[in-house]
Amino acid sequence: MSIKEKSVLNNKEAFPFGKTNYTLMLAGIATILIGFFVMSLDKSEFGFGFLGITLGPIIVLSGFAIEFFAILKRK
Repeated sequence: MSIKEKSVLNNKEAFPFGKTNYTLMLAGIATILIGFFVMSLDKSEFGFGFLGITLGPIIVLSGFAIEFFAILKRK
């Protein structure tokens, strides 16, 4: 087996993302969950208060932005 073939095999076994990427992904998932939790705290009828309509969705969208950044960031 040549050196080039060994290099190709090592690259196939490697993880697709680095440690930073996975850390950012976990932070994004946590942010999304926090956003949904904030939306559930709204005591207005049908969740039409500030927490359910404004703050919660902003937090959820910021979590998705973190996920997008984590996927696109290079190792």
